[in-house]
Amino acid sequence: MPRTLFTCVGGHLALPDQGAALVGREDGGNLLVLPPREVWERGELTPAELTHWSFLVAVAGQAMLRTLPQLDLGCINYFEAGNWALNFAAEPHGPGSGGMKNAPEHRRVHMHLLGRSRTATDPSWQWGEAPKFPDYAYRKVWALKHKLLNAAECKQIVAEAERVLRGRYGFTAQQISPWETCTACEYPMVITPQQSAGRCAECGDQSFGVCYLE
Repeated sequence: MPRTLFTCVGGHLALPDQGAALVGREDGGNLLVLPPREVWERGELTPAELTHWSFLVAVAGQAMLRTLPQLDLGCINYFEAGNWALNFAAEPHGPGSGGMKNAPEHRRVHMHLLGRSRTATDPSWQWGEAPKFPDYAYRKVWALKHKLLNAAECKQIVAEAERVLRGRYGFTAQQISPWETCTACEYPMVITPQQSAGRCAECGDQSFGVCYLE
């Protein structure tokens, strides 16, 4: 599961799994924005849910542009697809009911924020070109070299996102979940009763106290 960095009434800002980032941090970075509840299509959200989620998407992109040096004079591609979830090889394996997987049953809305850097060196992310994605079977090999945004970068993004949500969009303390940095890996985390000594779920689950992102 993606690592949740920040939660508010608009949904969740998350870091992709290790080895699943679509863009490496040096070339712009990749974050996810999930709506407040699972839906297969954004039209399934209520007007209030869609509005708040849209605010979070816009603010997260703005925070990336303002805090990441690699995005100086760059931009963000906002990418919502879900095609890979419909592949026969994706979980659950097989064609699904009716001989082909259908979107309402298998697709889940999630917005990729894809940083576009003017200095990108990855052939898939050359400046001024459309992104180039692999076929489903080659996605893991393709993404393996993409490094995740680091803890300091994510902390800056979360702090800026909260600042703009409060200042520009009028979010209140009740609409934003409290967060802090993990004492082990230093990534932002949402404060929950399930935390273990100030550690995020990823670090708390490690037998030797070492986060998989280190």
